[in-house]
Amino acid sequence: MIKVGITGGIGSGKTTVAHIFEVLNIPVYYADIEAKKIMNQDENLKQQIILQFGEQSYINGKLNKPYLAAEVFSNKKNTELINNMVHPATITNANNWMNTQTTLYAIKEAALIFEAKAEKHLDLIIGVTAPLNLRIKRVMLRDKLSEQEVLARMQKQMNETEKMNLCDFVINNDENELLIPQVVALHQKIIQNIERLHN
Repeated sequence: MIKVGITGGIGSGKTTVAHIFEVLNIPVYYADIEAKKIMNQDENLKQQIILQFGEQSYINGKLNKPYLAAEVFSNKKNTELINNMVHPATITNANNWMNTQTTLYAIKEAALIFEAKAEKHLDLIIGVTAPLNLRIKRVMLRDKLSEQEVLARMQKQMNETEKMNLCDFVINNDENELLIPQVVALHQKIIQNIERLHN
């Protein structure tokens, strides 16, 4: 089974692309959603987070997302701290999930594949890109943030061009080029490559 990653900067539309692959019956692991579950369920990880960021990190045993986001996005050191705690647990969880899938390939959707050094666990990586102004607009609408807040978050991520250069395939989500035909063509290409390897 081939392990495929989907990545892209904030607001690129990588989750939308992942949903299209799901329509094509390809299972998808959403790293961000699963990471939040792990942060709520893994007692060892919870203790580490409380130790670093204080008791306010959890309310009645549940992750206090607004508080932690404010702490984490406030400086680079805190971002690195939380990533170093959460990424290894999420990578292990994703690998275990991937190993249970029975399709020709499965997908892990994650913003920080390269930053978390998770690419070594994957066979192929798809990048999703979009123009900066469109990404800013999408995130402002989705997360009810100001332009400054969005830019602050973007600055903490790897440069978009650099990230796309590291990917095996790139999908353009600029709202001019149709998304579904790009995904379908890539799906067919991956299937053909897998079948070629098996023959």
